[in-house]
Amino acid sequence: MAKTKVKTAFFCQNCGAQFPKWVGKCTSCNAWNTIVEEVISKPDPSSVSATFNIQKSNKPKQIENIELADVPRIKLPGTELNRVLGGGLVPGSLVLFGGSPGIGKSTLMLQMSLRLKGKKTLYVTGEESDQQIKMRADRIGNKNPDCFILTETATQQIFQHIKALQPEVLVIDSIQTLHTAVIDSSPGSISQVRECTAELMRYAKETNTPVFLIGHITKDGTIAGPKILEHMVDVVLQFEGDRNHIYRLLRSIKNRFGSTNELGIYEMHGAGLREVDNPSEILISNKEEELSGTAIAATMEGNRPLLIEIQALVSTAAYGTPQRSTTGFDSKRLNMLLAVLEKRCGFKLGAKDVFLNVAGGLKVNDPSVDLAVISAVLSSGEDMPIDSTICFSAEVGLSGEIRPISHIDQRIVEAEKLGFKKIFISKYNKKGLGTEHKIDIVLVSKIEEVFNHLFG
Repeated sequence: MAKTKVKTAFFCQNCGAQFPKWVGKCTSCNAWNTIVEEVISKPDPSSVSATFNIQKSNKPKQIENIELADVPRIKLPGTELNRVLGGGLVPGSLVLFGGSPGIGKSTLMLQMSLRLKGKKTLYVTGEESDQQIKMRADRIGNKNPDCFILTETATQQIFQHIKALQPEVLVIDSIQTLHTAVIDSSPGSISQVRECTAELMRYAKETNTPVFLIGHITKDGTIAGPKILEHMVDVVLQFEGDRNHIYRLLRSIKNRFGSTNELGIYEMHGAGLREVDNPSEILISNKEEELSGTAIAATMEGNRPLLIEIQALVSTAAYGTPQRSTTGFDSKRLNMLLAVLEKRCGFKLGAKDVFLNVAGGLKVNDPSVDLAVISAVLSSGEDMPIDSTICFSAEVGLSGEIRPISHIDQRIVEAEKLGFKKIFISKYNKKGLGTEHKIDIVLVSKIEEVFNHLFG
């Protein structure tokens, strides 16, 4: 009896590159020991286009002759998800939604499906039974007759149900659990994830139906699967947060239809995720007495102004070698700011341990928090508290100068709205100031001026 020859290929688990034989180092991404063997087969002649009877031929067109169709975005329930997506869900878009286990990815997507009234939504799950989904829906407490649940992992079966139901929004939970008959390898493998995503992408583009793909992440925090997965989709969303805290942050890593600087903040409760309308109030801790080493920074996340609390601790190095530790802030930038303080301003911090923390579990990349970081370090080093009605918003240069920043008016208005009485900004931002503000604006150009204002 003749044996059936099994066709195999070797794929890189990091970038998805294909090789005819095993090699130790991937020549595409230069990663070692990431090549694995997978069973493959020839593509099935049946495709998504054949399933939906779509006969579409494309011809080259002059760009001047292409007419723009006025297709409005789908407004999702709430404001946070709409903001991060760039103003709503674009029809025909493919959105990859990633996050660590237990962070609330499935809860947010099910909550969105239950609250999206007037749109037929199909929630496909390969990780939970329909009974488990029903229990979670009852806990969230939203009923929607337009929300349908399907427990299936075979893409061919899913497309048959989609053809019969004709949903307007599709949610896949998760892409790592799906498998297609085109590939013989196991679900979650590189080739399976890539082929299933390609089928769903063809479905989204050819039927103009938006698709959400929930994806797992690796221990390094990146989306599991080949890197080409992030190139194929239109939007990549990352759900972040510490499981010991109740706040969850929704960021956009890639967005073809909007900005990638937007931030959505949610609060985890037993009845689901609640949107946080004013995050500045939760990011600033309430204290009964003034404490040293604390400063408030006025920063921007996309078009949203935020006031965050910077906490610093400066102490004598106990073991000879000083430590530099940060949470939510770039450690290299902290080292640069400490070098500026020592070289330009004469503060001896070389033999001191410096610990820095951004309260609320937030990660900040905006350089406008530099002045707040330096003020918190000086406050802790001198053991003198900063008035709680003072906030800071400026960048610090290598020569110790206070540099101007953008969107200064929005930051000032946010600080004024939260009751702050004084804000320190660069004097070079004076030209960018708009109307009169009730808050006292202090214009500074050097770190020494800030120190004299705060500590005399």
